[in-house]
Amino acid sequence: MKSHNSINFSVLGGGGEVGANCFQLSCNGYRILLDCGTHPKKDGLECLPSLDLINRPPDAYFVSHGHVDHCGALPYLCKQFAGLRGYTTVPSASIIERMLHNSVVVMEMLAKERGIEGYPLFDHYDVGYTMRFLETRKFNEPFSFCEGFDAQAEFIPAGHVLGSTSILLRLPGHTILYTGDISQTRQYLIGGCASPGKDIKIDTLIIESTLGATNDENNGTYDDEIHRLATAIRNVLNGGGCALIPSFALGRTQEIVNIIAQLQEEGELPFTPIYTVGLGRAVYEIYNKFSEYLHPEATFRPLSRFERLGNVWDQSVVQNLLRRPSVIVATSGMMTQNTPSALLAETMVKSSHHGIFFVGYLDPDTLGYKLLNATPGTALQFESSHPPVEVTLENIAQYRFSAHASRSQLASVIQQIKPKNIIYVHGDPDALDWMQENTNNGATTFAPVAGQTVTIEI
Repeated sequence: MKSHNSINFSVLGGGGEVGANCFQLSCNGYRILLDCGTHPKKDGLECLPSLDLINRPPDAYFVSHGHVDHCGALPYLCKQFAGLRGYTTVPSASIIERMLHNSVVVMEMLAKERGIEGYPLFDHYDVGYTMRFLETRKFNEPFSFCEGFDAQAEFIPAGHVLGSTSILLRLPGHTILYTGDISQTRQYLIGGCASPGKDIKIDTLIIESTLGATNDENNGTYDDEIHRLATAIRNVLNGGGCALIPSFALGRTQEIVNIIAQLQEEGELPFTPIYTVGLGRAVYEIYNKFSEYLHPEATFRPLSRFERLGNVWDQSVVQNLLRRPSVIVATSGMMTQNTPSALLAETMVKSSHHGIFFVGYLDPDTLGYKLLNATPGTALQFESSHPPVEVTLENIAQYRFSAHASRSQLASVIQQIKPKNIIYVHGDPDALDWMQENTNNGATTFAPVAGQTVTIEI
């Protein structure tokens, strides 16, 4: 392979932050994008990556998985660059399509209710157009992706959620591995990430750093955490209350409802209804369609096993639901205002016999984080059009079910791969600082922020 002397890595989003992940690689005159997501804490045009920094059409893009912070800006990108071809895994394509159509609905609602300028950023037609040019490839099968460019890509299972992939790029004179979001832990439904193979020498590793600031030295096992959660839920149900588990629609919902069902079947929890809602149910059907990608030892139950949550925007529905013990798994996982989990919590926090149990990452700026750390008497706003509510409920806790690798696991990945260069992304500043100081393994390291370009010498 003929190569130039350097590769440029430009951060369009996802550097020094968790959100709007989008990275551009420039090599031998070719441009490749890795992910193109939106920022969950920003609205309108501000939620997009800095796509204005792209000064010529990319030659191809890759999507690591279907969470919107990695794929949510794809239709906007494809409106700018007609015919742009992308690549992802077979399950992720179905998930991405569903998530993007849901994004249109959410943006239309926000435009109507809050008058957010620029929304919607794209429509359902734009989603369909994007999907026409998004090609799928199987795991562990190298493929060419740019005509005239002597390079290959390969998808390697990343754990995390259904279809998640790390992206191996064999460029002229240089091999790059972009982890996307990875998990080494064997979750209930999804196996841990795979390695690129001992015979593959990685020159540059681009690695997520989400949990870099979280000390995991005293963490128990995944099974330990399941039984800790079971004890908390059982105590709530036996006291006549409801257990609310805020969960991401993709990944966490499917995982948690099957764990709860398993605990019921084993007698560790009483048989009460398990409720799910909206997008989480739609994604569940995609999990069922591609169940061969799940861990072979997982028991994946039919969606009919779980009851549909009613219209939680109707207070009478919420009041009726909370009259009898149940487990409610509802979006959003970080309890964003106006989402089902927030609307349920608005009523539940006024009582003392319920329980709210978070099972994933909570950004410090989110309502979920504020509720988790609230003391009795704190007033929080759960719906933008409603006044703040005083929190009475004390049974609010967090359990470690993150689908992201812990910082010790990230360090293990780096130690195993032994790259020459490491680029830390997808992490808050404290997480990136810890990763860069403690996991460099003698490599040349970078932690660029949005708008910065790193030059890698070949």
